Amino acid sequence: TAEHGKVLSDALGEITRGQEVVEFACGMPHLLKGEYSENASTSVDVYSIKQPLGVVGIISPFNFPAMVPMWFFPVALAAGNTVILKPSEKDPSAAIWMAELWTEAGLPAGVFNVLQGDKESVDGLIESDDVASISFVGSTPIAQYIYENSARKGKRVQALGGAKNHMLVLPDADLNLVADSAVNAGFGSAGERCMAISVVVAVEPVADEMIEKIVEKMSQIKVGDGRRSCDMGPLVTKEHRDKVAGYIEIASADGAKVVVDGRNVEPDGDQAGFWLGPTLIDQVPTTSKVYQEEIFGPVLSVVRVKSFDEGLELINGGAFGNGTAVFTNDGGAARRFQNEVQAGMIGINVPIPVPVAYFSFGGWKHSLFGDSRAHGEEGFRFFTQTKVVTSRWLDPSHGGLNLGFPQN
Repeated sequence: TAEHGKVLSDALGEITRGQEVVEFACGMPHLLKGEYSENASTSVDVYSIKQPLGVVGIISPFNFPAMVPMWFFPVALAAGNTVILKPSEKDPSAAIWMAELWTEAGLPAGVFNVLQGDKESVDGLIESDDVASISFVGSTPIAQYIYENSARKGKRVQALGGAKNHMLVLPDADLNLVADSAVNAGFGSAGERCMAISVVVAVEPVADEMIEKIVEKMSQIKVGDGRRSCDMGPLVTKEHRDKVAGYIEIASADGAKVVVDGRNVEPDGDQAGFWLGPTLIDQVPTTSKVYQEEIFGPVLSVVRVKSFDEGLELINGGAFGNGTAVFTNDGGAARRFQNEVQAGMIGINVPIPVPVAYFSFGGWKHSLFGDSRAHGEEGFRFFTQTKVVTSRWLDPSHGGLNLGFPQN
C-alpha cells in the first residue's frame, strides 16, 4: 500500500489469493507421479518420470506485486526448479519481502532470486542460455515481444497479455447485482487489473435503469490515500494517470456521453497524488479508441445493443479474450454464452471470474501468447519435463542374438 498506493483491503486480498496457489503447490506431489506399464514386452517395463526444467524466469507487473509472482513461483519451486523473479521497477519491494520470507523459512540460498531492473534485465533473462523458461504477465505488446524472443531462444513461454473485458447484461438480469458487480469489477484496484470489467454491454431496454443504479453506487466510492479508510487509491504514476484521463477526452470527442467524470474527484489524500476518480461513459462508439484499447484505469464504458446475438458478436469481435461475464436469470442464455463466447475465463453472474488455484488462469487471442496458462495442472506441466524410461531386466534363462526388429 505505501509503495504502490492501492488500498489496504486490495493489498490484503492479493496476498490471500496468492496464498491459495501456495496451498495448491503444497499438494502437488500426486502430480509428480509418472505412469508405469509393467511387462510392456518380455521382461520390459516402461515408465515416465517428471523432472524440473532448471532455472526459470518470472517477470511480473506493477499492479499485483505479490499475487502475480505467486501465480508462478510456488508451482515452480514445488516442481523442483530454481526461480529468478524480475519485479516491476515501479514497486520492487514486495519481491524483496518475499525473498526474505523464503530465507527466514529456510530455503537454501540461490533457489529463489530477485533481479531488479528494466528492459535490460528482461532481455538478460531472455538471452541467457541458463534460463529454461519465461513466465510473464503484462501488456499485450510486451507479452508478444517476450513470447517471440524467448521462443527464438528455444525457451518455454507463458506470456499473459492485456484485456478488454466485457460484461453482457440481459434484460432479465438482477440490476442491483449488476450495479454492484460493475462498480466492484470496474473500479477495484483503480481499474489497474487485467480482469477489470472495462465495457458493460447492455441489451436494451435495460441501459437507462442500469446506468442510474451504477451512478448511485459510484457516488459511494471514497477515493484517497490507501492507508486510510478509502475504497480506491491513486494510479501508479503521473504518466499513467494522464494517459487514462486522456481517454475521457477522447470519448467526448468521439460523441460519447461522460456520465461521471473522474477528473473532478476530490481525494482524501495528498493533492499532488496521481488521482483519477471512477468514470462512467455511455454510448461509446465501437470505433473509438476508448472501446478498442485496454485503458487500465477506472473508466467504465457502456455500449447499448438490441439483442443477445448482437452483444455476443460484439464481444467475440474484439482482439482480446481474457475474461468476460454474462448477467442473466436465463440458464439457457447463460449456457449458450459460455459455449460460444471467445474468452478464456467466463463468469455467469460473476464479474471477475479469476479461477481458484487448482484451475488455470489465462485468456484467448491476444490475451495469451504461448500454450500454457498460469497455475493449476497446466502451470505444473509447464514447469516440468518428462522422461520415458524403457527398462529390461532379463530372466537368466533368456539370451542370445536377435538382429531383427524387436517384436516382444
